[in-house]
Amino acid sequence: MKRILFISTGGTLASSHSAHGLAPGLRISDILKKIEGLTEGFEITEEDLFMLDSSNIQPEEWAELAKKIYRCRWDYDGIVIIHGTDTMAYTASALSFALQGIEIPVVLTGSQVSIENPIADATENCRAALHMAASGLPGVYVAFNRKIIMGTRASKVRTRSFDAFESIDYPYAAKINSNGLVINPSVVPRSGSQCILQNSFSTDVFLLKLFPGISPAIFQQCADMKIRGIYIEAFGIGGLPFIRRNLTEAIREVVEQGTVVAVGSQCLYEGSDFTVYEAGRQVLDCGVVETFNMTSEAAVTKMMWALGQYDEPETIRKVMKTNLLGEMGKTMDWDIG
Repeated sequence: MKRILFISTGGTLASSHSAHGLAPGLRISDILKKIEGLTEGFEITEEDLFMLDSSNIQPEEWAELAKKIYRCRWDYDGIVIIHGTDTMAYTASALSFALQGIEIPVVLTGSQVSIENPIADATENCRAALHMAASGLPGVYVAFNRKIIMGTRASKVRTRSFDAFESIDYPYAAKINSNGLVINPSVVPRSGSQCILQNSFSTDVFLLKLFPGISPAIFQQCADMKIRGIYIEAFGIGGLPFIRRNLTEAIREVVEQGTVVAVGSQCLYEGSDFTVYEAGRQVLDCGVVETFNMTSEAAVTKMMWALGQYDEPETIRKVMKTNLLGEMGKTMDWDIG
């Protein structure tokens, strides 16, 4: 009998209607009562860690959640985390970096509708998460709409649909269909060494989405505010303006001052290649890190994590350039129906 720990952090799945709108209020015991038929054959332990809308889950909660998972990982075969959808991809990515080498499956899930609603997607999402947590395949995952996504590749792409999450430029780790839980063996990681807890995150990070007419002064303002890392969502395959408003030189100046700058694309799919156009090549010469097809959630949380572990900008750049957990790089699509 597989031992599974259910941890609730709140979110829509655990929400009830209040005088101020939908808000987390259901305990994990309330949630498990509504899905008790799904948990037959498992040894379930429950814990309420937070009772938060995921908009309020921040690096302090990531650190506490990572510590909880790390300390109890040998007591369970897998862990399911109930989490709000809005920042689930950030938390999944943050936990992936903080718990590298985790020896058991850790699966985040939630729902677009409260589990109290009879049309809720919560039951199916919990089913998927439970079976992935019992799979014995180590790693951090997101389970949603019968799809299992690597923690560093998940992104919320829809606000209302049950099909809210996608695996960006990366095959699903597994799917649930008429054959049950079907694992993609080429995607699921294997734990090669014992996990070491690294749950320090720096909040001295700024995410900048470019738009035509943006002022280059924003970069020096960030440096003046002691921002240590900037992630830029550039145009298309990789371009930044250098006529009239020269972002390239402004970036060069803050990089020379010790700020770590990483650049990717605003486009969700297919990633960046800053070597294609002049507008991209110029910025590569400034000492920035290109993130290729990394999601913004992964790029930001990886930068926060790297800044939390290291002080030297060159070390942080090296870490940002290294593909640690499949957060960078494109694999062939995998069709399992």
